[in-house]
Amino acid sequence: MVLKVEKVIPTVEQEWEEDVNVKKYLRGEGPNLEVLKDKKLKGQLTVKEALHKRSAKAAADVEKWLLPSEPGILETDGIEKTWRIKQVDIVPEVDILSLKNQYDMVLPGLGPYTLDFTPSGRYMAIAGRKGHIGVLDVKNMDLLKEFQVRETVRDVVFLHNELFFAAAQKKYPYIYNRDGVELHCLKEHGPVLRLQFLRNHFLLASINKFGQLHYQDVTMGEMIANYRTGLGRTDVMQVNPYNGVVGLGHSSGTVTMWKPTSPNPLVKMLCHHGPLTGVAFHPNGHLMATAGMERKIKLWDLRKFEVLQTLPGHAKSLDFSQKGLLAASTGSFVQVLRDSSGSQNYEWYMRHSMAKGYQIQKLSFRPYEDVLGIGHSMGWSSILIPGSGEPNFDSWVANPYETPKQRREKEVRSLLDKLPPESIMLDPKKIGTVRPPRKKDKPTQKEREEEMEAAIAAVKNKELKNKTKGRNRPSKRAKKKQEGVEVAKRPFVEQKMKDDEELSRKKRRRIIQQEAELPKSLQRFAKKKAA
Repeated sequence: MVLKVEKVIPTVEQEWEEDVNVKKYLRGEGPNLEVLKDKKLKGQLTVKEALHKRSAKAAADVEKWLLPSEPGILETDGIEKTWRIKQVDIVPEVDILSLKNQYDMVLPGLGPYTLDFTPSGRYMAIAGRKGHIGVLDVKNMDLLKEFQVRETVRDVVFLHNELFFAAAQKKYPYIYNRDGVELHCLKEHGPVLRLQFLRNHFLLASINKFGQLHYQDVTMGEMIANYRTGLGRTDVMQVNPYNGVVGLGHSSGTVTMWKPTSPNPLVKMLCHHGPLTGVAFHPNGHLMATAGMERKIKLWDLRKFEVLQTLPGHAKSLDFSQKGLLAASTGSFVQVLRDSSGSQNYEWYMRHSMAKGYQIQKLSFRPYEDVLGIGHSMGWSSILIPGSGEPNFDSWVANPYETPKQRREKEVRSLLDKLPPESIMLDPKKIGTVRPPRKKDKPTQKEREEEMEAAIAAVKNKELKNKTKGRNRPSKRAKKKQEGVEVAKRPFVEQKMKDDEELSRKKRRRIIQQEAELPKSLQRFAKKKAA
């Protein structure tokens, strides 16, 4: 029996798609090697070019198998605008799993609500201002636990996984487990307004109503830092995911950036002419969005600390998605902006209006899903924002389907990889590099004289060798010592002459500047004064 194996010939579309993916990883156009006359050089370059092509093809194959999903996006025909498309228009066009992510949960009398997602996007913690706290599995739409603390709750944040979360209540922040059992009362933090958790460092950061910034290590319970900002009360707080620096927005229009090992802010920049209402950081860490009371939204380049774009509009809450979309809320309206050109030029992408009278408290994009969570005065809602989430998740970083065993292993591994507070800095790339040698300050006149006297004393105390045939006479020995003293004094004298020349050069430059600044009628007096 003979088996015939038919060769599968790829279609033209498949070949074109493979060529596009390979070209994305190539290092530009290849050189024309036919014009080379040196055969040895031509052979070496041919081997290198073949190696580059093989590596580009391997990278394209990795993308094909490990990154199978592509991000979605809203596309329109002709002159139609994407921001005119509403949720009711999107719902009929999506699949059943995505349809479950569009809902409204109305709980009147317990809001306004704030919310937070785990890094995997599977679990959500909600907290109402009137004391209602809950944990939900938003993937299966299950309510895991809800309870009433019977006092004001201002903020809620997950810790390293979904088993523990912290809630900022009326007097102190509390840490609970997923079953609603109170584990710790953090009295040192005081009445906290905002909470943030630094996952790589296991630090819980808080800002209270007295303007005090606290950092606490949740593994050992140690208070790492407690600083007074000196800029008054603020409830605008966000962590830069790139470097772990905490950004605070103040009523004076300034944004300050802090790390736990410095009592003074790393950066203090004036962003608005009025109080700040919102701050958000891009996932790459190089872009910051701020909103002020003067009804402006600004985008900042944190590498140069310059304004990239200024947009009109007021925003109570700001948040960046994993793919760089920016959501801004004001009153009962939500606006989403997108950088369509890739040049950090944001344009209006989508708009959504809540029911009349709903006041939005917080916006938060759900990781690895095209979903935006909205906490408002009447409960919380979830809307679909195509293209906001990362379509491919890394199970070693955040796994929405992880088992209890995988969660335990990940917790142990993350504790072993825990970063110290000293690793938080504006440019984390400096870690592991060699610090350049510091320039020595110029010694003072007294220090130079002491150094010269020590060199002369060393020469005078030096014992000379005994020589024969009349070369050991006292006059010869004294002359040799005098020559040694002159050699020791020479570098100090030369340095003094250089300093005097530099000083006279500066004086002449200063005189010329004074003459240029003064009118001609007064220049003769300036010359006499300098003389």
